[in-house]
Parts: sequence; C-alpha cells; structure tokens
Amino acid sequence: MQLPQTMTAIAISQPGGPQVLKPATWQVPVPSGSEILIRVIAAGVNRPDVLQRQGAYPPPKGASPLPGLEVAGEVAALGPDCRRFKLGDKVCALTPGGGYAEYCLTDESNALPVPSSLTMTEAAAVPETYFTVWHNVFERGGLKEGETILVHGGSSGIGTTAIQLASKFGAYVITTAGSDDKCEACLKLGADRAVNYKSEDFVAAVRDATNGRGANVILDMVGGSYIARNYDAAAEDGRIVQIAFLGGSRSETDFMKLMTKRLTHTGSTLRVRSTEFKAHLARELEAKVWPLLEERLVVPVLDRIFPLKEAWRAHERMEEGHNIGKIVLD
Repeated sequence: MQLPQTMTAIAISQPGGPQVLKPATWQVPVPSGSEILIRVIAAGVNRPDVLQRQGAYPPPKGASPLPGLEVAGEVAALGPDCRRFKLGDKVCALTPGGGYAEYCLTDESNALPVPSSLTMTEAAAVPETYFTVWHNVFERGGLKEGETILVHGGSSGIGTTAIQLASKFGAYVITTAGSDDKCEACLKLGADRAVNYKSEDFVAAVRDATNGRGANVILDMVGGSYIARNYDAAAEDGRIVQIAFLGGSRSETDFMKLMTKRLTHTGSTLRVRSTEFKAHLARELEAKVWPLLEERLVVPVLDRIFPLKEAWRAHERMEEGHNIGKIVLD
C-alpha cells in the first residue's frame, strides 16, 4: 500500500492551555534502523502530554515534538534492520513522542503485539501505564505476594493499572481517591480498601487495615505534603516510589523516619530512558502480563474516547480530574 506524504497531527502551537493543541499537516515520518512506522488507530493521553503542552516537559533530544507517548495501530513501514514485525501487524507501542498523529515512529523493540482480547482503543491505553507500573511497583518497589501496597490516585490510568496488577500478583491493595464514586470503582477493580482522601486520613486508614504495620510499598504521584505522610504510612523496610509531583516537588519532612524505619524512597521517569531499557520492560510485560491481558484478567479501564482533532477536549478532561481510567484519542 502506498503511504501518503502528509498526515494530520496535533501540534502544540505555543505553551499554554488545552486550546493550544491544533490540528496541523505534517510530513509522514520515514523509519530507519530498527524503527517501525505505525498507522495510528488510537493514542493514549497521559499526564506528561499535559506537562509538555504547558511547556514544562520538553521532549528528549531527537524525539518528535508532537505529544503522545503510546499508540495502537498497524505496522505501515519497516526500517531496514527490523526483524520481528511485518507489514500489517497490529501493535501497541511506547513512543518517545509523536503519538497524536495519523502515523508515528518507534523502535520495534518498544512495541508489542496487540493482545487478541483487546480492542485497539483499549490497546492504546496499555503501554505508558503498564510499562510505568511494572517498573515502579514490581522492579523499583519490589512488591511481593502477601505484601501491602498503597496506591495513590487509584482512579487514574496509573492507579487503575496498579490496583489490578498488584491484586493479581497477590498483594493486599489500599488506594486513595477523591470521591466515593471513584473509591467504589477502585474496589470493583480489586482494591481491598479504598480511602476517600477528602474525608478520611489515609495514614490512619493504612494503619487500621494493616494492624499498625503500614504499607510495604507506596506508589505516589502527589508528592508535596504526601511525602511526610507516606513516611508515616510506610511499614518498616517500606519502599516509597515517586512517579510524579502533582502536589509539588518540595516538602518539609522529618527524614529521621528513613533511618528508624529503614525506608527506601526512590523514583523514576520513563520517557528519557534508553530504547534498550524500554525493550527490557517490553520483554518483561510480554512474559508476565500479556497472558493476563489475553484472558482479560486485567484490562485497561477507559474513561472517555475523543476524536484526534479534539485532543484539546481530552486534555481538559484530564485537567478537570474527573476521569476514572484512561483517556484515549481515536
């Protein structure tokens, strides 16, 4: 099939609010090396896209300036060094950028076959969140069967994924969310305890649920005042994993608890990591999580689906904070 020379993409016309996301005509990129060109059927919307739009999260050197870190679609062209995929294969992929477009490049090692049980819009909601959760909860956090995890932001894309995976791998799951409806949704996904942080103290709730022991792993994207409270909620030898700072990256905290409880406070970002590192995560997910997706034992939770040209509405939805699960562009 002959590829078009141009495509519709959503560009950031200038740093600012959702309305700066504008449809534009771009050249269809050409794959080189081990890159694949994906005809995008759906693209996931993530918090880093919002930060990039605001001018606070520039793309890594050499990456597309277009937003969009995860897509699902069909392989439309292959670089000369590609070995795994063929034209027409259905894939979902982590991308360094460029997902808000009709065509997108990524290294084939950062792509995976679309699980047969998922729709393409569901598949587009997998890569960014599942790569992030696997690395931070199970690798950095070292969550083990029988341990307790506290997941902040349980109704977010990251939160709904972390709840399901932690539950399926045998952990006791406590989560926080900002309304009773969101808490109920978290319980239906497999959380053992859901805490409405607007009406209940999550530190007291964690202590109550664990007979005073605390959480072995805490996944946090809030930061700010939560840092000190996470130290209080953590068990001895607990691991706190930071993946964002929606409440601010500065905090006044008594670090003595790091010593007395022997805590580990770590964190990571994904976009700037190497292609090889992301390939490692892809292999881990394919071996350990893809079978669960195939059987729909875990499944991406979709909140809303917006047309590509209305990406600004998707960003508005994310910033309003009412979503339960992932927002996707069709």
